Amino acid sequence: MRRSFVSKCGPPCTLLAALALAAGAALAQGAPERSYIEHAGPPGSKPLPFSDAVLTQDTLYVAGHLGIDPRTGNAAADATTEARLVLEAVRHTVETAGFAMDDLVSVTVFCTDLGLYDTFNSVYQGYFHGRYPARAFIGADTLVRGAHFEVLGVAVKTPRKLP
Repeated sequence: MRRSFVSKCGPPCTLLAALALAAGAALAQGAPERSYIEHAGPPGSKPLPFSDAVLTQDTLYVAGHLGIDPRTGNAAADATTEARLVLEAVRHTVETAGFAMDDLVSVTVFCTDLGLYDTFNSVYQGYFHGRYPARAFIGADTLVRGAHFEVLGVAVKTPRKLP
């Protein structure tokens, strides 16, 4: 149902009245709460200016993750190990928020060498059961810490079917 507003001051006031009504409705319903997933960095390191994930209602927004070797603080020496480490990092964040990898609906992979497409896919496919999320595999010139892969995504909590 469309509501119209009548005002003596014309269209600008009509727009303002509509915006005020929408804002009031949002306040009455309550803005969606947000939860933040943040992982501690190495001891003595400064916190980075982003969250690893943000949860709002049934949607989890996962920030870009790298396949960092915990011993060196840099990307793993070989691409297969790095792919496994980056997907483990994503899985850890997703599971910390109470989701599963199969709840991911969209994944973006940035890669510094598109020749690693098959290498990444051979590891990636083992992290899902059944259908895969929509995905983009995008070439990137360089990534931080010498990484070959950076992975980010969006997960939506799907209601579990009762037996």
